[in-house]
Amino acid sequence: MAVYFLVKGKQKTEGKIIINGAKNSAVALLPAALLTEETVKIDNLPQITDIDKLLNIIRLLGASVSSPGDHSLSINGANVNSFSPSGLLVNQLRASYYLMGSLLGRFGRVEIPMPGGCDLGPRPIDQHIKGFSAMGAKVEMDHGLMKVFAKELRGAHIYLDLVSVGATINIMLAAVKAEGKTIIENAAREPEIVDVANFLNAMGAQVRGAGTDVIKIKGVKKLHAVEYSVIPDRIEAGTFMIAAAATGGDLVVEGVIPKHLEPVTAKLKEVGVEVETGPDYLRVVGREKISPCDVKTFPYPGFPTDLQPHMVVLLTKAPGISLVTENVFERRFCHIDELRKMGAQITLEGRTAIIEGGSELSSASLKAMDLRGGAAFIIAALMANGETVINDVKYIDRGYERIEERFQEVGVSVQRIEEK
Repeated sequence: MAVYFLVKGKQKTEGKIIINGAKNSAVALLPAALLTEETVKIDNLPQITDIDKLLNIIRLLGASVSSPGDHSLSINGANVNSFSPSGLLVNQLRASYYLMGSLLGRFGRVEIPMPGGCDLGPRPIDQHIKGFSAMGAKVEMDHGLMKVFAKELRGAHIYLDLVSVGATINIMLAAVKAEGKTIIENAAREPEIVDVANFLNAMGAQVRGAGTDVIKIKGVKKLHAVEYSVIPDRIEAGTFMIAAAATGGDLVVEGVIPKHLEPVTAKLKEVGVEVETGPDYLRVVGREKISPCDVKTFPYPGFPTDLQPHMVVLLTKAPGISLVTENVFERRFCHIDELRKMGAQITLEGRTAIIEGGSELSSASLKAMDLRGGAAFIIAALMANGETVINDVKYIDRGYERIEERFQEVGVSVQRIEEK
């Protein structure tokens, strides 16, 4: 069955939108819940396919999962009886690698194939392995299956060679029940890492320094039950903020932590968009004419790579030359060729997109190739003349909850079409 989005052009986003829970946090919290045999309840979970796949893996490991509400669930890992997640499912989901840290921390061993996910270029897990090895684990590769085991995990001093969200979280998960003290230097500082640390601490862990580049973890013997709510998704929030800026709309993005969005707010103001900041909301008022600017992606608190495609779309509207440099993922410009179909004047030089803005976009038939690029196409389609078709929406569904309905909430026509 073919599924695609049909988006009507020349529309403005207006009104209010309440932001869902953070995908990049939730996919780490679910594996972390397996570190205890007691029941963990997590609220404000986004209803996305990445969460569905991860829950399937967790169920197959033996955990009991129940859903008392649309955005909440309970996990009891008392009957988890396997340390080898399903290879078929793991290959579909990059975030499945967090099961490495949680199962290693719980059982002292894990056997897992290399994870899948969007093709954004090389994303090695050498820093994860470095951390596990420093804590006394042995790592072996056997026909694509990574086997990690340790008689006893011990605290260690670990310096990450590069800032990695995945490695920082995975080492935290393994370290919370290790003997002694673990120190992670050059740790990633993303809000999602703070959220995972707060979750672990609520379960009885002793994690200090999350949100800085040095995290200290004192191992404990046991973790316990907890009720916890996921932080708001700063990438979903940024998507709607940029959509308002690109369409000349007037949109209030509610239920956010404004500090998490400061890099986005700063760039929107730089191009001439009005942004009003409240205690838990941001109001974005677009302008018909905006100014070009340069954007460079960096780990937090830099401009997020997950919103780079959206900014490329926005800057096609700005007369003049804008430069967007991708410093995080090597292959995160797959969206450029598709945007050219719409008339976007963009050339690539290495890791920099050179955007000659100011021309109107035209409707086209587009193909989503990854999660964030696919979402950016919706913004481009709203800006364009005519009606745009966006195919392969399965990538977008990985990280956005019923995104077509979310855009309908703010007054624009984005339809999901299913053809048999």
